[in-house]
Amino acid sequence: LLLSGLKSNFPFAKWDILSEETCKEKSFFTSQEKENWCWILDPLDGTKDFLQGSENYAVHIALVKEKIPKIGLVLIPERNELWFGIIGNGAWCENRIGEKTSVRFSKRRQLDQMVLVCSRSHREANLELLIQNLELGAEKSVGSIGCKIGTILRGESDIYLCLSLPRKSCPKDWDFSAPEAILKAAGGRITNIDNEELNYGKSNFEQDGIIIASSDKSLHAKICLEIKEIIR
Repeated sequence: LLLSGLKSNFPFAKWDILSEETCKEKSFFTSQEKENWCWILDPLDGTKDFLQGSENYAVHIALVKEKIPKIGLVLIPERNELWFGIIGNGAWCENRIGEKTSVRFSKRRQLDQMVLVCSRSHREANLELLIQNLELGAEKSVGSIGCKIGTILRGESDIYLCLSLPRKSCPKDWDFSAPEAILKAAGGRITNIDNEELNYGKSNFEQDGIIIASSDKSLHAKICLEIKEIIR
């Protein structure tokens, strides 16, 4: 459905399409057109949650220009939410009948008051130890990266933390591109622990290391530094 919809709506565009289902069919980001424009899709983010009957699964659609997400859509069907983010034009949410709601970042500004959202199923010992030492205000566990970022957009949480190792349940480009575009369009930040932008288009499509998302871009560098000091 996603592929046919994109192709029928943009029949003459030379944009490539990347997803977990298509990444092994051919190489990506090799021609000039592919380097400039690419749709990145995840038709089911949060597969385990979907199979378990949880509401925390999502559909991701992102349009990437020169390996940088510019437009993101995250559909959370069970919550009747379709999140849009366009870099430079803001972010919002629509329900099935087209009613719009705005992003509602929380007012929490102190680290010891902030709420952390992290994975339900990918919880290594190092991540558990890091969370314990962060001493934030509260923690919630949610499946699907799109749903996690959704909790930040609704003001239910403030920080998302992901610790992943290469070849060990490592998130991929299609997990992060759409949520990143929406969060950044809304005024938030998502980076690695060194406060550097995520790197898309690697040959293995992996987003490894420590990734941090937050609702307050003015505090984001401080959050990264705090986590880095705890690890040190």
